[in-house]
Amino acid sequence: MGDRRNYSDGYWWSKDGLRLHYRDYPGREDRPPILCLPGLTRNARDFADLAERFSGEWRILCVEFRGRGESAYAKDPMSYAPLVYLQDVEALLADLKIERFVAVGTSLGGIVTMLLAATDGEKLAGAVLNDVGPELNPAGLARIRTYVGKQVWYPTWMHAARGVAEANADVYPDYRIEDWLAMAKRLHRVNSQGRIVLDYDMKIAEPFRVPGNEAGPDMWPTIDALAGRPLLVVRGERSDILRADTADKMIARAPGAELVTVQHVGHAPTLDEQAAVAGIARLLAQVAP
Repeated sequence: MGDRRNYSDGYWWSKDGLRLHYRDYPGREDRPPILCLPGLTRNARDFADLAERFSGEWRILCVEFRGRGESAYAKDPMSYAPLVYLQDVEALLADLKIERFVAVGTSLGGIVTMLLAATDGEKLAGAVLNDVGPELNPAGLARIRTYVGKQVWYPTWMHAARGVAEANADVYPDYRIEDWLAMAKRLHRVNSQGRIVLDYDMKIAEPFRVPGNEAGPDMWPTIDALAGRPLLVVRGERSDILRADTADKMIARAPGAELVTVQHVGHAPTLDEQAAVAGIARLLAQVAP
């Protein structure tokens, strides 16, 4: 899985008193760190392969939003919202005294990246938006609402892999059983009863089920805020979240930005695909030649 223990665990506190977690992979101090922000139901493990590939040359911080992984669960489920995640990330940046960074955001993490561009854009040395944009396809959002917040459990990792495969066969049609097993281990944890369960607070679904809460107001100005700095938009060819015409419009509004389409993949690319890796490498070369 590329998830060797070559990182340290870091923690910080949110404004409302939650202890939040990130993985800290070491890298050069003369370059801005890479801040990895995961999708709605995901965690720091999603970026293990990316971190293994680029750490050493780059310091990589893999954030776990509140309610995911080792981060504390929120007392108020309505705080599971992009503007609160933004505040949490800003608290981390302040805690670590980070003045400049590269953001890699998948899905929800990309929404938070866009919000960072709008509120504190001068700190962004570059950004990767993975299968997300200022407009989200309602068909994809409807699909996500069918499963988010529904707890399932499995007796073995192979059962979990088969469950993940059944739910995501259209997203990753080329996956084999070892790929599904690796994904299952990123998505799940073993609870105190020995059951394999999803590694997030089921209550993250509550605000997400309210139409309009996925991102917030008009997000197109955030793309304008990213113009003029290295920007990579990654889109899964089969994505039902980021439409192809939306991706093209993003590139048109941010001169110099690059669009990479990952073939035979839906929402969202894992960023270990050859096309995505090459695109990220090109973006980083613009940040630090």
